[in-house]
Amino acid sequence: MLSSLGNPRQAAAQLLNFGLIISTAFMMWKGLSIFTDSSSPIVVVLSGSMEPAMQRGDLLVLWNRNIWAETAVGDIVVYSVKGKDIPIVHRVVRKFGVGPKAKLLTKGDNNHSDDTELYAKGQDFLERENILGTVVGYVPFVGYVTIMLSEHPWMKTAMLGIMGLVVMLQRE
Repeated sequence: MLSSLGNPRQAAAQLLNFGLIISTAFMMWKGLSIFTDSSSPIVVVLSGSMEPAMQRGDLLVLWNRNIWAETAVGDIVVYSVKGKDIPIVHRVVRKFGVGPKAKLLTKGDNNHSDDTELYAKGQDFLERENILGTVVGYVPFVGYVTIMLSEHPWMKTAMLGIMGLVVMLQRE
């Protein structure tokens, strides 16, 4: 097994294979971002604020192209606000106006009050530019891997190390 590490040609091929895997994943992400018109076409639910509709760890698929219909009251959207790094997944509970200038008010299904406290300072409603996308599908619990890796950084290092070892030790 370790004799393959001494062969520079095989080591280079394994390194190129690893680079190909990484670049393919990146291209798929960018392609999905362009197709859905969302900078984050896939997100993970990080809290229980949307229970029972969405559980912590659910993987959400977003769509940000309002080709068929505008964002409506009752839609679950993912939005970001100035000054906060993590996008928020909540339901639209009120809508004022139509088109790109419509103003939206959101609330988590499991929360007692609306999201005005979560918005940026001086912001009372969301606008179109705040919306990353509308939830069009989800896969339950798949996002727990992401949650575990973000809550325990050592797991990310261990996982990358194991992946690197597998690539280096595999035989063609």
